[in-house]
Amino acid sequence: MSEWWLYDYPSPLAGYENAPPLSEEKNDDGKSYVNPKSDKLSAAYESFPDPIAKDRRGGFDVHIYYLVNNKQQTEFARALWERVRREFPELRVYRLWDRPIGPHPVAMFEVNLFTPQQFGAFIPWLVINRGPLSALLHPNTDDELRDHSQRATWLGQPIPLDLSIIDPRIKKAKS
Repeated sequence: MSEWWLYDYPSPLAGYENAPPLSEEKNDDGKSYVNPKSDKLSAAYESFPDPIAKDRRGGFDVHIYYLVNNKQQTEFARALWERVRREFPELRVYRLWDRPIGPHPVAMFEVNLFTPQQFGAFIPWLVINRGPLSALLHPNTDDELRDHSQRATWLGQPIPLDLSIIDPRIKKAKS
């Protein structure tokens, strides 16, 4: 459910309405553009943008899925879970669930990211090290349905979630 038309979107240019026009000058590669100079980095380097949570939930959840009846995936998931705990001890890592839990229809474990720095370190690492597993990455805001659907990003093959667990107005598919 990523029906974009259900949502309102603020202008991406909010706060830049009176900025001067951008240059058409290209960088030495001949393809990319020369960006305007700035004396400071974006605030997004230090804090997740609103409405992403900055509380005990963490700003982002990462759900790493595996097929419990697939021995290779199960062993890989257990090894990845251990590696994440050892290499990223500052992250919150939950147990390995060997059954569906919440809207997640297959086995998985969850990792919480609390800062843009953790996001910037962990997600590229996971892209390279997730092996045969799929991962759902979603922000935590006050709209859990939108977080798990329209705002969700997948690494690997998407796995259909049971969003009726989050919002009972969503009808479960008939078997």
